[in-house]
Amino acid sequence: MTETNPTLSFEVFPPNSQVGVDNLTDTLDQLKGLNPSFISVTASNHKLNYEETTINLAKYVKDNLHCHTMVHMPAAYVTKTEVRSILNRLEKMNIHQVLALRGDIVEGYVPEKDFKYASDLTQFIKQEKPDFTVSGACYPEVHPDSKNRIDDIKHLKNKVDSGCDQLITQLFYDNEQFYRFQEECAIADINVPILAGIMPIVNRKQALHVIENCAARLPKKFINILDKYKDNPVSLKEAGIAYAVDQIVDLVTNDVSGVHLYTMNKADTAKHIFKNTASLFHLDGVAE
Repeated sequence: MTETNPTLSFEVFPPNSQVGVDNLTDTLDQLKGLNPSFISVTASNHKLNYEETTINLAKYVKDNLHCHTMVHMPAAYVTKTEVRSILNRLEKMNIHQVLALRGDIVEGYVPEKDFKYASDLTQFIKQEKPDFTVSGACYPEVHPDSKNRIDDIKHLKNKVDSGCDQLITQLFYDNEQFYRFQEECAIADINVPILAGIMPIVNRKQALHVIENCAARLPKKFINILDKYKDNPVSLKEAGIAYAVDQIVDLVTNDVSGVHLYTMNKADTAKHIFKNTASLFHLDGVAE
């Protein structure tokens, strides 16, 4: 069997202010030389301004960084006609990767009826553009809407059978949860690559947000870091980055298919992690 190198990819999000635009432009300029496998661009939960934000940022990434680009596409608030139009536009931009999501249901907005689940959107994209790579989201610590782990894996299997080419996990901080999830996927005959989603925690506010709004569990080791450096933001940032590097080293050592780094539009964090892990991915980019 031929051994393949793990991939390293980045995620960025469309900013909502001119300051954010300037910061992101600078971030992307600094990420240009790191040669990621791809850069993904997130989308809001509602289709409002989707093409002006997500699609236009994806075009900027593709045209200026000259790397493979992926767009997030929430299913709940789009119709088949709209998706077909978006796919045609992406194809003209030479973007052939989509992360198909259900997306959150937004209070006050009635979902469309064409795509109830991400698997419905995945199947439609594959029918319309068979050569597109369609990724799907997954949750090592169980999707918040699932009844239990068995139910979650069942729905994930359906998503993969609908045409999903690879999976990208929600952020997690306990690698043992990820390895357990991998084993459960293998038992369920889910054999597509699973990319591990890593978000370095670099400040206490971000950590509290993760605790309150995400399903990710923070291990005691990391809680100790938060407690020890709660009054020292510089040390907390350094410790958070070091923790992420340790996670990545352990994942690659255990033959992860790839690591997807949630950059939070912060170039310095991404570059620091790249500098300390690039050799693991056999990358030749340069983090100056």
